[in-house]
Amino acid sequence: MAFDSGLSSSLGPPACEKDATALQFIEEMTRNCDAVQERVLGEILSRNAETEYLGRFGLGGATDRDSYKSKVPVVTYEDLQPDIQRVANGDRSPIFSSHPISEFLTSSGTSAGERKLMPTIHEDWDRRTKLYSLLMPVMNLYVPGLDKGKGLYFLFVKAETKTPSGLVARPVLTSYYKSEHFKTRPYDPYNVYTSPDEAILCVDSFQSMYTQMLCGLLMREEVLRMGAVFASGLVRSIKFLQFNWRQLVDDIATGTLNPRITDAGIKKCMGKMLKVPNPELAQFITKECEGENWEGIITRIWPNTKYLDVIVTGAMAQYIPTLDYFSGGLPLPCTMYASSECYFGLNLNPMSKPSDVSYTIMPNMGYFEFLPHDPSSPTPISRHSPPHLVDLASVELDKEYELVISTYSGLCRYRVGDILRVTGFHNSAPQFKFLRRKNVLLSIDSDKTDEAELQKAIDNASVLLTEFNTSVVEYTSYGDTKTIPGHYVIYWELMSKDPGNLPSHDVLDRCCLAMEESLNSVYRQGRVADNSIGPLEIRVVKNGTFEELMDYAISRGASINQYKVPRCVSFTPIMELLDSRVVSAHFSPCAPQWTPERRG
Repeated sequence: MAFDSGLSSSLGPPACEKDATALQFIEEMTRNCDAVQERVLGEILSRNAETEYLGRFGLGGATDRDSYKSKVPVVTYEDLQPDIQRVANGDRSPIFSSHPISEFLTSSGTSAGERKLMPTIHEDWDRRTKLYSLLMPVMNLYVPGLDKGKGLYFLFVKAETKTPSGLVARPVLTSYYKSEHFKTRPYDPYNVYTSPDEAILCVDSFQSMYTQMLCGLLMREEVLRMGAVFASGLVRSIKFLQFNWRQLVDDIATGTLNPRITDAGIKKCMGKMLKVPNPELAQFITKECEGENWEGIITRIWPNTKYLDVIVTGAMAQYIPTLDYFSGGLPLPCTMYASSECYFGLNLNPMSKPSDVSYTIMPNMGYFEFLPHDPSSPTPISRHSPPHLVDLASVELDKEYELVISTYSGLCRYRVGDILRVTGFHNSAPQFKFLRRKNVLLSIDSDKTDEAELQKAIDNASVLLTEFNTSVVEYTSYGDTKTIPGHYVIYWELMSKDPGNLPSHDVLDRCCLAMEESLNSVYRQGRVADNSIGPLEIRVVKNGTFEELMDYAISRGASINQYKVPRCVSFTPIMELLDSRVVSAHFSPCAPQWTPERRG
């Protein structure tokens, strides 16, 4: 039943007084979008007026938009990297922000094979937490009764490292889960997890996943929603259940905990939860899991689940068919839009189809500008002729833009690399569909591999072929998400000058590993620590295959003069053509090297 607050909201009647306040805040921010943006920029510039970075451009304390836009350049991470490295090495002077840099948040976007280091300040968590607090009030408008049960969310901390100065560098969600904002969060009946904090904060991925799945099974009838950050994470969790249900059932049947769980905090909290054996539940789970048919397994085991809360936009859209199979087609709301650099906004119509998801950027989170994007002619950025950027309130319907942000922690006119399309407005605030990350070719989980990096990996692997007088004459790729975890597939057409001395199967396996060793640290962490990416596969195709690929493209209207081999493919007929020409398949024989300390 809706709560009558007396406050008006075009979003709908709130579920409780707390929700009424949150919805009213959304209305206020979106009604006065441009005024809020002007205030935010003024706050950012006034508080950081004495910083070294802004001082370089002669702002002289000005806080108006015109001065800012005419004097401060639009930049990429590579432009800022030397200054970021100074902070990482221990320079405590106010380079970017008047407030001390508290830690670095590591972006899954990569720079020269390394995670990007995003400077942040303590108070940024106040803004991020504010955005989190808006998500459930919006969801409660669409799904009633979420205070009557729990959420089964698979949440994990990832490896962190320290810079030479001692500042921690870690992913944004790891920072959140380890923060007091998360650990001392007040009780909220609309936001109760089945997973204990001890399991979420356990750095061992097996122990964390096992415990979270076990708790979800023990409380299966209380689960009203299920989720993970990315769709890939939820798919991986169900695959974990496929592999480990017998051990989980044994724990439930006997009331004891698997001896592989050695974390003291987990053992203590699970000791209370597993006091009484439950053979009936164990028998039920066995019946559901022992067969070959896993269609609808989510709603079979967790019958009260109303939706799956995962990101399925961008590269994650490839997991939608798998999630539909496992869940029987449950809704897939994408609730928020965020990155390491800044949290941006939320989805005000969360139950829309994944293909229709749009995010409303909240104008209080940072200062947002938009670089008009024409896919056919990329916009070069020159310090000498600054491009014309559009303000948040001035973007136009159906046009595409690249997102540019300025943050309280000192990023100024920074190109995030996200390409967005304007789909509508809520009050005066525009709503955006996330189209893609700029230049990203392959992605399975949080990894992002561009064409230059893939080319470099192939060049490095090709060195192993030289003693056989063999070379890679053409290649293409795709992210195979039918396997769990998903993995990169690279199609190679080889040319050999000595048919009597062809590279062996073992050599081609080692080519797979050489490619993986050349890929960035985010990819290698996914392979080694997170188990979110499977071994890379090279499929060798018959000679002439790529000529057939060109013939097929020309038959569909491509110009023979302008045809270029696509470096990533997803169109089913092309995949079928390539797979029909495969003569051998090869996988990495072991995982590539990766440690938290190795950021290169």
